[in-house]
Amino acid sequence: VLPQRVSEMLIPLRELIADLSIRDQCPQIEVACGDASTALILRHLAPLSEQDGQLLREFSAQHQVQWWLQPKGLESVAPFDDLDMTFSDNSLHYELPAFQLKMYFRPNDFTQVNPAINKVLVSQAISFLDIQPEDSLVDWFCGLGNFTLPMASLAHKVTGVEGSQSLLNWAKKNHEWNNIARSNKKANLLADIAFQEQNLFEISAESLRLYGSNSKWLIDPPREGAFVLVQALTDSLNEDSSWLPPNRIVYISCNPATLARDAGVLVHSAGYRCTAVGMVNMFPHTAHVESIAIFDRP
Repeated sequence: VLPQRVSEMLIPLRELIADLSIRDQCPQIEVACGDASTALILRHLAPLSEQDGQLLREFSAQHQVQWWLQPKGLESVAPFDDLDMTFSDNSLHYELPAFQLKMYFRPNDFTQVNPAINKVLVSQAISFLDIQPEDSLVDWFCGLGNFTLPMASLAHKVTGVEGSQSLLNWAKKNHEWNNIARSNKKANLLADIAFQEQNLFEISAESLRLYGSNSKWLIDPPREGAFVLVQALTDSLNEDSSWLPPNRIVYISCNPATLARDAGVLVHSAGYRCTAVGMVNMFPHTAHVESIAIFDRP
């Protein structure tokens, strides 16, 4: 049974919170939607009573939602009662059908806000990468593996780099679970992925070169952009003539200003040409856009 639309739960949610013994200690509820399930994170500043817990269970059963609790900071977010957190259709996930993938996530993990457009964005990025079987690729700011796993469905070798170990752990599980599903269907397995923790806002040229020479990069940074990373690329070219830079970079950005800044470094300092630029409407009815650019090095 599919969960109700979130809008249909607003009045019942208001009534639920009004019935809780700690209603004045519940400052917020966050919502996370997957393709087949919805999760609600209840931020509560005081312990729930047994009656409160029963009310949450009844709401969960009636509206087909998962409850997660956050008694303290973000690190305290945990499922209420015993949720099945294994590879199952009841877990929060979204599908990337073009690559026969299911991407599992926790309700406080970063995912793209528009799942339908995310499918378009991933397919477009993979098309722009023009992945060949012998390619070795790096996915910088890889998160849960939104681009990394599709890359691994085509490439020989993939490295996913991310600053959050928690996200990397979940990316590894996504890789494992999808290969289990593929094995059960006797489909081709995903290539091995080397997941590496790295603060990409502090990466040096020396640290960058430790990842070796890879034929193609995908960069998908937060709004701050990837200035330190592209500067490390430029410095590596100047410091070590034996190091081979990627011949193609696909850069995805939710902030055109930082994309323009980083493009200036790639073009004017690192010897790349910007060969294509486009955008997808990830954030309808807002002034924000998701941009995508291709940089090739002769």
